[in-house]
Amino acid sequence: MGAKRDCVPCAQRARCLRTPDRTATRQVMFFDGPAPGRPESITRQMQRRLDTPEGRAQYGRRFATVEPVFANLRHNKALERFTLRGRANVDRQWKLFCLVHNIEKLAHAGYAALTDGRHAPQALHARR
Repeated sequence: MGAKRDCVPCAQRARCLRTPDRTATRQVMFFDGPAPGRPESITRQMQRRLDTPEGRAQYGRRFATVEPVFANLRHNKALERFTLRGRANVDRQWKLFCLVHNIEKLAHAGYAALTDGRHAPQALHARR
């Protein structure tokens, strides 16, 4: 914390304080990295992992696999927030949205359009 004896004669006082004529001092703290002996934070550990070439590649794949699902649920299904209260009800609502998403994936893959009389999973494998 800055002391009054250091703050009053400072050349930066007018730029540092909004109202230098009414403010005696400004409280300032300087942080010089984490305290010695403290374990590395989980956020910092993840940051280190993502800063590697492998981490960047893995994070890049996330955008092709996970993010479109959340975008579909949020934008197309209007899941901005859960409408039910309580963990069990939210869990049910989430599973319902996931079920709808997965049914749509099957429909877009042609699962429901098969009409040749064969069992649908077998017919899908035969089409590949």
